[in-house]
Amino acid sequence: MLTFKRAEKLSKKAAQIFLPVIDGKAVAPELAKLFQLNFEDELAFFAPSDKPLKAGEIFEIPVSAEGYKCERLAFVSLGKASASELRQAGAAVGRKLRGKSDDVYLHLDLKKDETKSFLVSANLGNFTWNLKSDAKTFTSNIEVRNGEIEVLKSAQLVSDAVNRARQLIHTPSNIKNPEWIARQAKKYANGAKVEIKSGTALKEFGGLRAVGGSSPKPGPRFIKMTYVPRKSGAKHIVIVGKGITYDTGGISLKRPYDIMIPMKSDMAGAAACLAVMSALKDMKANVKVTALLMCAENSISSTSQRPGDVITHYGGKTVEVLNTDAEGRLVLADGLAYAVKNLKPDYLIDIATLTGSATLGLGKQYAALYSRNLKWIKELRTAGDISGDRVWHMPLIDDYESALESDIADINHTADKGDFNAGSVTAALFLEQFVNGVNWAHLDIAGVGRAEADSGENPKGGTGWGVRLLLEWIGTFK
Repeated sequence: MLTFKRAEKLSKKAAQIFLPVIDGKAVAPELAKLFQLNFEDELAFFAPSDKPLKAGEIFEIPVSAEGYKCERLAFVSLGKASASELRQAGAAVGRKLRGKSDDVYLHLDLKKDETKSFLVSANLGNFTWNLKSDAKTFTSNIEVRNGEIEVLKSAQLVSDAVNRARQLIHTPSNIKNPEWIARQAKKYANGAKVEIKSGTALKEFGGLRAVGGSSPKPGPRFIKMTYVPRKSGAKHIVIVGKGITYDTGGISLKRPYDIMIPMKSDMAGAAACLAVMSALKDMKANVKVTALLMCAENSISSTSQRPGDVITHYGGKTVEVLNTDAEGRLVLADGLAYAVKNLKPDYLIDIATLTGSATLGLGKQYAALYSRNLKWIKELRTAGDISGDRVWHMPLIDDYESALESDIADINHTADKGDFNAGSVTAALFLEQFVNGVNWAHLDIAGVGRAEADSGENPKGGTGWGVRLLLEWIGTFK
């Protein structure tokens, strides 16, 4: 991991220097004088004018000065310092420092929001996780030139929260079950109130019980975390996270079997919720936030739900189950209905690795955002562009609601009626049946919640997507 602190100048104990290059230029006269360097000449050698540097490219030169430990200076290209280029460059610095525990000097001269973006991405790029028997922990301390204390604290808070979500997601499912998630909620509550329901206390939660009943030991968990600000009369945000700790598909078994391998990450939505809650006290959030973590394992057993079952959700709506591998929407439906009936939210948002269809439409760079509140959509898109967790507004197409019709229940859950070929849209329409007109948004993070390769800001596996977006948006409430 990386830690950040302010520095007025290069300390004599710093082992390495990172010097940003913007549009082919590096400006640090005090460093040039100390090490007797001409940065223009150095850059002309490594990056001639006909081959401009790409954001994230790093090259090093040896340096020495009497009394200083530093022996290497690394030029880091920020391209033209656009938002995405700053994140690429920050991640490259973080990756460069993997496996090291050094004191590092970062000669930044950026605006506040640019500095924060760069530092957050650096800590994300530095993240690694494994359970090897010889695993070691490394921490490099980044001394940021003239970094404002509040900016450094905010970058630390956000990036640590994202990495906390990643740790939860990466934990294998022989360790991670709904009971384990409940323990983590208590561990990282950081002042938030935690309430847990299990067993007979879940009798009204038909969707959660139907899915989690397939793995009765320990069984499903409903985890409620509540943060209350000091400010009176604050708005109330409720976030509902899908927490499927492992997804075999149930009786509708996933095929081919190898697509099951990454399914320990099917609780990425709940992990994001938990990580957000862990940061609210320290960021002094001015809004009340409740997180509902809907946790279950979707397994195969004699107590598994079956295609053709009819379940009664929280609030009384009946649903015909047609495919047990579409389990995420069943647990979310209970959470949404509970929030509407009991919590009176001003904003209700769910986040889930829900459908492969979202990935087909948007790839792995944008999450699908569904809502009918255009003002809120704009706010979330702005927060996504600033934070790096980008979203794309998708339509809730009323004409497709007929896909939810059922002959034996109020609705079916897979929207199999008709042939609309819009799985992400119809999944969102299903969830909308449980919000009763409340101000609601749905984030389908199936594409962005997992990374197939270790590159840029993301490790292979869980990305912690959604934490930056939600913290950025929550921070806009004054």
